[in-house]
Amino acid sequence: MSRSHDPELQPLPIPGSAEALEDPALLRRLLRAKDRIDAASHEAWPVRRLAEVSGVSEAHFARSFKRAFGVPPHRYLLTRRIEQATTLLRDTDLGITDIAFATGWESLGTFGRVFRDITGLSPSEMRVQARANQTELDRVPACVLKAAQRPDLTTAVLEKRRRANGDAAEPPASEKT
Repeated sequence: MSRSHDPELQPLPIPGSAEALEDPALLRRLLRAKDRIDAASHEAWPVRRLAEVSGVSEAHFARSFKRAFGVPPHRYLLTRRIEQATTLLRDTDLGITDIAFATGWESLGTFGRVFRDITGLSPSEMRVQARANQTELDRVPACVLKAAQRPDLTTAVLEKRRRANGDAAEPPASEKT
């Protein structure tokens, strides 16, 4: 396939332009990086590495990721790590130190501080609370439970665009989950 027919090899829109997030090739590149974070959130994901995965410059990647997903890449990674740690605290008997290292933290102190900043509870308090509510939560489907317990996520990109345009109309059926 020639370069002119491959949308992934086409020049990207000017960073910061309105068309930048409307560009399907750029969105695919950003989703590729986001999927890598989701698949291996325990690994180190500096912006340089994510930009390489996406095939764009570091500055353009960081700016575009935040515009597309509402949070910077590092914050997204922290959110995923805390989400995994919460699940391990609730569902396993692993020690808090083991959970911290298993979810990609290099320091127990940093893990505890960030965990408390995001969830409002220490890891041990979260474990006690999650286990106390376990019988009630057994009746909730796992997909609903995971979405409800996701820490500090922002409104979906499409919803933000809809609100910015003042469109209060019902979202299309294809966008509903």
